Amino acid sequence: MSAPPLLPSVRGRVRKAGQAGQAGFSIVELMVALVLGLLIIGGVISIFITNQQSFRTNENLGRLQENARISFELMAREVRQAGGNLCGASLMANVLKNATTAWTFNWDSGVLQGFDGAQVATGIVSTGTAFGERVDGTDALRVLSGGMFDGVTIVSHDDALAQITLNTVSHGFSAGERVVVCDGQSAALTKLTTATSGTSAVVAHDVGGDPTDNCSRGLGWPTSCTTATGNSRAFQPGGFVNRLTASTWYVGNNDRGGRSLFRINPATTDEIADGVRDMQLEYLLRNEATGVLDTTWVAADAITNWSSTASAQVVAVRLRLTLETQAAVGTNQQPLQRQLIHVVNLRNRPT
Repeated sequence: MSAPPLLPSVRGRVRKAGQAGQAGFSIVELMVALVLGLLIIGGVISIFITNQQSFRTNENLGRLQENARISFELMAREVRQAGGNLCGASLMANVLKNATTAWTFNWDSGVLQGFDGAQVATGIVSTGTAFGERVDGTDALRVLSGGMFDGVTIVSHDDALAQITLNTVSHGFSAGERVVVCDGQSAALTKLTTATSGTSAVVAHDVGGDPTDNCSRGLGWPTSCTTATGNSRAFQPGGFVNRLTASTWYVGNNDRGGRSLFRINPATTDEIADGVRDMQLEYLLRNEATGVLDTTWVAADAITNWSSTASAQVVAVRLRLTLETQAAVGTNQQPLQRQLIHVVNLRNRPT
């Protein structure tokens, strides 16, 4: 038996349902979808750029803080030990022939000497625009110390032969090095004439004909260069022989078109920290007659006598560094700058 024919109204509904199932998006719907997609993509890109900028800013600020930490830590360690020796002796003899001409061991003129921005560090570093030269208008600081390393213990000292026996053959000294010899009574700055590391525990500090040699073999205080024997004195067992540390800190031009903190010593010029734009130093003085501290900090050009015999001694240094980020991450499309201050007290001051 065949099915009854569909009514016309039913056939119309079937056709319309089929037509609706085959319909696509209209042009208006497509345009709305595109606009919504662009808005979403724009928001994602905006978040990405913001996060990227935040990352760059935080990364550069982190590097700036790390450079500041390194600068203050290394400078403060040397400034704090200026004029020191491992024995705590306050009397220092200097038997080097050129003791008053070479900045690296001119102990008598001051173990700490500052240079204001307008003062020239003659014989140490030139001011200019070339790599490693000091930036005009920035301060510099020269530091000498005999207490920066562990040192080697003295077993015996034959002052007549100018020979010191140490407690180890692995002392690491070599001929030509400037060292500080000390015990509880006094200290002496001298040049080693012989030193064989690894085979002998004996080092010598004899006289020589070279302008950089010792004027006498006597290491007693006060210094005497009238004869080769000089002021003879045998240092006691338990004393120390330690390397002399001589360095000058300044802001110089790096090879990337910027500025950095530099440290120069007798052998090398080292770039310590990038992004240090400026260094300004101030000093606190103490009246040695009364023991009274000054009430104000002064610049280097206000100090005329840096020696240990000066009536006013520097007892603290205030370091003021201006650092900047490597990239232009500021809101004005310029590198960010920070100015940080650190105060260092000197341990080895005459009393």
